[in-house]
Formats: sequence, C-alpha cells, structure tokens
Amino acid sequence: MAKEFKKLNRGGELCWVLGILFISLGVAICKKADLGVSMIAAPAFIIYDAINELVPFFSVGVVEYIVQAFFVIVLCIVVGKVKVSYLLAIVVGVIYGYVLDMWLLVLGSEPFQTVWLRYVMLVVGDVCTAIGVACFFRTYLPIQSYDIFVKDVAIRYKTNINIVKLIYDFSLLSISLILAFTLFGDVKTFNWSGIYKTSFHSLGLGTLITTFINSPLIAISGKIVDKLFGGEPLIPKLKDFLDKH
Repeated sequence: MAKEFKKLNRGGELCWVLGILFISLGVAICKKADLGVSMIAAPAFIIYDAINELVPFFSVGVVEYIVQAFFVIVLCIVVGKVKVSYLLAIVVGVIYGYVLDMWLLVLGSEPFQTVWLRYVMLVVGDVCTAIGVACFFRTYLPIQSYDIFVKDVAIRYKTNINIVKLIYDFSLLSISLILAFTLFGDVKTFNWSGIYKTSFHSLGLGTLITTFINSPLIAISGKIVDKLFGGEPLIPKLKDFLDKH
C-alpha cells in the first residue's frame, strides 16, 4: 500500500528559497528562448541593453535590483507606509539579481536554435516563474518588490490578488513597450516580420503570451504549492517581528 503523502506545514522559509530559485531560472530560460521575457523582467533587460556600453560593469542582475529598489519607493507611496519588510525587499532584490546572473551564466547567451524549441522553452520558463511567484505569495519572509507590491496592494485595498497581478502585468507591459520604443531609436529598422521568432530588445510575441497566461499559471501553481507546503514558519519569532514591522 502506497504511503500517504504528508504535507510540509512549516514551509514558510522553503517557499522563499524556491521562490528565488524558480523565478530567476524561469526568467533566464525565457531570455534564452529569445521570444521576449515577461513584462515583469523586461524593464531591467531593456535598461541594461540601453546602458551596457556606458556602464559595462553593470550586469542584468545589478540593473534588476536597482529597478526593484525603485518599485519599493513606489510601493511605499501607494500603500502610504514604510515597513521593514519593504526595506528588506531591496536586500532580496540584490540576492535575486545575483541568482539571475548565475542562471544566465549557466544557460549561456546563445538562443535556442529552432523556433519550436524556443516556444517550448518559453512555456517551461513561464511555468518555472509561476511556481516561484506562487511560492513567494505563501512565505512570510520578505520577497522581491515586484511580488510584495502585488501582495500588499491587494491586502491594502482588499482586492483579489490575481486581479491585482493581472492589472500590474499589463501596466508593466506598457512601460516596457515605451522603454523599448524610445531608448534605442531603431524601431523602424527592426524586421517586424520576424517578431514571432525573435525579440525586439527582450520584447516579443513571447512577452504577450506570458502577459496573458502568467496570472492563470500562478493561480494553478498556487493550488499545487498549497498541497505540498504550508506557510507556517520554522522561526515563529522572526515572523512575529516582521509582522509588526
């Protein structure tokens, strides 16, 4: 007789680790697919491309945590308060940035060669990212600013978190398009007939696909994560401290 699966109830810390690993891996895979990264990751990649020649010592990960620090400032304004967890989100952004750089180095910069494989890996990357975000939504530890933004705005205005995430995604998609179309001056010279198989400054058909499927994937991933892990902490005193601050 098969042994009954036992849910790990005290998985608050593990969810944080898995969130960092899966989100960064998913973004790195999508970048290698070269169909366009997610609307969340796009601003950092676009800005990196724009300033790479001016500041070559900046990696994508460095630009990423600078962008995340900006979002922390916006979050403080939107919810009308400053919390210790928001400041710690900047630290998490730094950790995430270096883990992202690690995955990009491991996977390499050369895109997948065939178009069909690019689409397969785009979906794989989106699934990895969705699992990571779902894990972040279930940890008490500080998370990166993108996800804490969605989580705390939903709490502050008593709105369904998946609805907030969808609005947030489309807002960042608009910001990414504005950045890509204004920072480089090569919109007219790009071969738009091939946009289905390559990206324009990290934006492409894959970005649109991700925008539409991201929230549903996170919702599905959340149900799976809930069956495997609980959000209870191994260190209750740390949770109490963070909840109060």
